[in-house]
Amino acid sequence: MNRKRILIVEDDASMRQVLVAQMKTSDYDALPAPDALTALAQAQKNLPDLILLDLGLPGGGGLNLMQRLQSIPKLSVIPIIVISAREGIPIEREVLDKGAAAFFKKPVDFPQLLVKIRELLG
Repeated sequence: MNRKRILIVEDDASMRQVLVAQMKTSDYDALPAPDALTALAQAQKNLPDLILLDLGLPGGGGLNLMQRLQSIPKLSVIPIIVISAREGIPIEREVLDKGAAAFFKKPVDFPQLLVKIRELLG
């Protein structure tokens, strides 16, 4: 059985490592990307099954990256879960209105995140 691929877009190295480790122990292949440009290249090359996206990124920011991914037909179908330290209903509503499948606030509740990932990947 092929393992599902999850692109992890996170500029904070320690947070990225934690997410990669968490995905691997949950039987997913993790593709780390430290910025928006790397993430876009990774997504086009590897066609991940799901994307975990931080909003505060160098090289364009998470919302810009989300819009770029959605403008490319083969990438527009990939569910995106936004993970951000930004709080409040306005930012959560904004990312969901712009097409994110879910929003998680940092620090991430991993069991809840995994439930959402499994739900989205079927």
